[in-house]
Amino acid sequence: MPELLLDDPDGTLVMLRDSVTGFAARFPGAKALREKRGRGGTMDPLIWSAMAEAGWIGLLLPEECGGAGLGLREQAVLSEALGRALIAEPTGTASVFAATLLGGASPGAERSRLAAGVAGGEIVAVPAWTPGAKPIVARNVDGGVALSGETRFVEAARAATDFLVVAQDADGVILLSVAADADGVTISEQAGVDGGAIATVSFSDCAVPADRMLSRANRSQDLLRQAILHTRLALAAELTGVASKALELTIAYASDRVQFSKPIGSFQAIQHRLVDMWIEAQLAAAAVVNAIDALQGDDDDTAELAVLAAKARAGEAAFSICRRAVHLHGAMGYTDECDIGLYLKRAINLNAMLGQPEQLRLEFVERESGYGRGRT
Repeated sequence: MPELLLDDPDGTLVMLRDSVTGFAARFPGAKALREKRGRGGTMDPLIWSAMAEAGWIGLLLPEECGGAGLGLREQAVLSEALGRALIAEPTGTASVFAATLLGGASPGAERSRLAAGVAGGEIVAVPAWTPGAKPIVARNVDGGVALSGETRFVEAARAATDFLVVAQDADGVILLSVAADADGVTISEQAGVDGGAIATVSFSDCAVPADRMLSRANRSQDLLRQAILHTRLALAAELTGVASKALELTIAYASDRVQFSKPIGSFQAIQHRLVDMWIEAQLAAAAVVNAIDALQGDDDDTAELAVLAAKARAGEAAFSICRRAVHLHGAMGYTDECDIGLYLKRAINLNAMLGQPEQLRLEFVERESGYGRGRT
């Protein structure tokens, strides 16, 4: 099946893929996703702790912060493998996004506390930021700040011990941590498509002491941009894994399902559909590899365009492949007992994070044409 094709001279990428395979044998993804839905969408602390023990949550955190100190190649391979295994924990936000913010935050006791806790699984640091939304406002009071505003579409809000809040003060964008149980913090949840819970986190004159400041205006905007890039790449890789596994399940089903005394996979019409699905999955994987290469280069504009293209391509491929996979499974594909529907729901959920394919394509065209950089 299609997968990310990356050089692996020391075998690290193979070990990461194998570790996810072993993990999925202990915590089957489809079973865990159904159990999460039964709990009302809350994160499973046992699974998250096991992921931290495997070194996955702090994969991108520097070693001096308690993390593994690995890079985007390793994160992409891990995310792809998690997508294939349908391990639907919030790694994009509470791992990749959070690790990128913390890895670049100003050194200090709060950064050290959060980074070590995130890597060890004791702390769940959930980013509180919504792209394109009205920013949370930070007002200076008594040596600290008071936060007012809300952020929507927050994953794992109930499991959070701390929120990483991107706010706006008089000088620009700042980053600070807020205890999840702090006065003035309100969480309201609703069920997401794949069974997880999506929350709105509101801040009403929430007092935050100065020692919880992680980054000030001169650095926070760059940190936020980097976190978006890294998380979009991880989401694209996970979507690629979802697409590849959905294709694999469908090929296996088409080989076993007999109609008119023949496996339906022997019919030319079915074969054509499966080939189209394979091409989409292969192109998605290639787009992610291209984005990884671009991010390791020196051209920021090229890297941003490559990540936009990868997330758009992988998102559309995963949704298209999973939708057709459900169709090719026949009536049973629409039942909850059939795992293929869970892959479709996961693809829909991942697509919604940090931009749907249509939005990302529009942004790509705008940036490529130069309008986004103010050129004529």
